[in-house]
Amino acid sequence: MIYLAKILPVFLLPPGLAILFVLASIAFRKRVFAIVGLLILWLSSTPIVGNLAMRAAEGWQVRTSVASMPQANAIVVLTGILTQAPGAERVDEWNGGVDRFDAGVALVKAGKAPTLIFTGGWVPWQPDAQPEGKVLADRAVALGVPRDQIAVTGKASNTADEAREVAKMLHSLGRDRQGDGVILVTSAFHMRRSRLIFAKAGVPVVPFPVDFQVSDAPFSVIDVLPGADSIEKTATALRELYGYLFYRLSKDQ
Repeated sequence: MIYLAKILPVFLLPPGLAILFVLASIAFRKRVFAIVGLLILWLSSTPIVGNLAMRAAEGWQVRTSVASMPQANAIVVLTGILTQAPGAERVDEWNGGVDRFDAGVALVKAGKAPTLIFTGGWVPWQPDAQPEGKVLADRAVALGVPRDQIAVTGKASNTADEAREVAKMLHSLGRDRQGDGVILVTSAFHMRRSRLIFAKAGVPVVPFPVDFQVSDAPFSVIDVLPGADSIEKTATALRELYGYLFYRLSKDQ
């Protein structure tokens, strides 16, 4: 299932769409298809489009303070923020999203919940890698979080798996019947889909979005020039939209 989720959206994202239009131009000998493909590629790679798409995916949320958060049953940090560096040492390095880890540690140190839960992020194409949650738990302990305040879920390959594993863990801790819910920490662009999926799993959440991809900046000529980082923002935003619509329309996870 995870392989399908990665492969199916490829031709619904800007690079894939551009390729389809170019192939259509060759097949039907219509130059207009190639022009449309190039326009898609150019527009989606400009900062003005990439930033707008990303802010829309982020739901126009803003960063809030740790102090402003209410008490909760647990703090849940979604993983998918490490990568295994090449080499026999198998060192795990940050792959973006370190703000998720930092925020989770800050929240538990501030006493916002008795338990910090890391999800057990794991993908089948790295079968020998230990779940991310275990790595992050060790790093949290090194920063002064007591080991008995940290929990790691079972293996989870996507957000739906994470939600189910968190629901099971809350039940095992006897906190699924308490009304405070959990503080959910994830990237801002991933929050809307995550909230929906956790709600379907019966886990009420208080969002704590982090890892914002767009900052306030005045418009300049740079905003209409193509760049790799902008097309990545556009593609990430569209992927989140497709994922949200999929879970929104599905009857279950």
